[in-house]
Amino acid sequence: MKNESKKTFCTEIFEKVPKERVDCVVIGAGVVGIAIARELASKGREVLVIESGSTFGTGTSSRNSEVIHAGIYYPPNSLKAAFCVRGRKLLYKYCADHGVSHKQTGKLIVATRSSEIPKLKDLQNRGTENGVEGLRMMEGFEAMKIEPELQCVKALLSPVSGIIDSHSLMLSLVGEAENHRTTFSYNTTVIGGHLKGNRIHIHISESKNLEKSSPPLQPELILVPNLVVNSAGLSAPSLAKRINGLDHGFIPAAYYARGCYFTLTNTRISPFKHLIYPIPEDGGLGVHVTLDLDGHVKFGPDVEWIGNIDDISSFLNKFDYSVSAERVEKFYPEIRKYYPNLENGSLEPGYAGIRPKLSGPRQTPVDFVIQGDDIHGVPGLINLFGIESPGLTSCMAIAEHIASKYT
Repeated sequence: MKNESKKTFCTEIFEKVPKERVDCVVIGAGVVGIAIARELASKGREVLVIESGSTFGTGTSSRNSEVIHAGIYYPPNSLKAAFCVRGRKLLYKYCADHGVSHKQTGKLIVATRSSEIPKLKDLQNRGTENGVEGLRMMEGFEAMKIEPELQCVKALLSPVSGIIDSHSLMLSLVGEAENHRTTFSYNTTVIGGHLKGNRIHIHISESKNLEKSSPPLQPELILVPNLVVNSAGLSAPSLAKRINGLDHGFIPAAYYARGCYFTLTNTRISPFKHLIYPIPEDGGLGVHVTLDLDGHVKFGPDVEWIGNIDDISSFLNKFDYSVSAERVEKFYPEIRKYYPNLENGSLEPGYAGIRPKLSGPRQTPVDFVIQGDDIHGVPGLINLFGIESPGLTSCMAIAEHIASKYT
């Protein structure tokens, strides 16, 4: 009886909130959400993108290595493998067609001791099975000939890997989405939802009002869409749990891994022409060399598992993105395994990002999760969970998949 009266009370509260009917809502204006909005709009859908931040791409999309991945690391037949390989091709073509700054630098994954060689061969086999073109195993002396500052016993060359200006990419995608009549609503937060009459209702609040709120959160507006894509990145699982009527059994556990980057100073010329990656580590791909399009060099990210964060902080991207200068002490020995000439004092704190992971410390990495009503049974709702790396590379392939499967 108590639950019934509570449900009636909640329904009465929602009845008094203004409502609007809309076609498609995309939650989150990161690179994946923007790509989805552009793709849906180009197919004739009316799209509204709701973003809690003051502009697009303020979360994971702007705090990563800006690498176009080849598709080497991911289990065959996984979504990560399929979307990375397909997305890479779509991305290179899009950049070439739209003047988005990028460079196909190539990448060397290096074994710095003989015990790592079997893992390198496994990566070559996996990449080949995933359809990655041009992979070639190199002896140490061959790799060190093309990269004189490098030290390794063997290396796997991936010629199709590259780098991209992710901000320029997002700017271009936003422009195209807007040309197809997509509306972007910034400083606006989706705080939950409910089902009524087999339709999903989305609860909206202004972000500035949310900062002063305390639970239970009350919506200022309710949207009734035909299609909702939860592309909220780090807060996607928290948001899904606040949709009344969605079975929580379909929402995976969320883990957060902060990664810090340090920039190389005291040099005008980059010591490397290729991206340099060690053998992958628990939670990430190892502290690697990333080049940017201006020729600057950064090393990272490391892996620091952080605790859960409350819903409001998650919705408003109030994660701790500070870079502790002390962490650099762990960087020097890791980097010197493949770059022995790295000088003391040459690394300065850069920036940090947080990976939205679905597996925790020492757990097997988990694939992207994309759920429609065929899985969770809520009509018109698509949840995207765990869209970490290679999310940037995969963004256009994910958008293509959603537009073709769910519209």
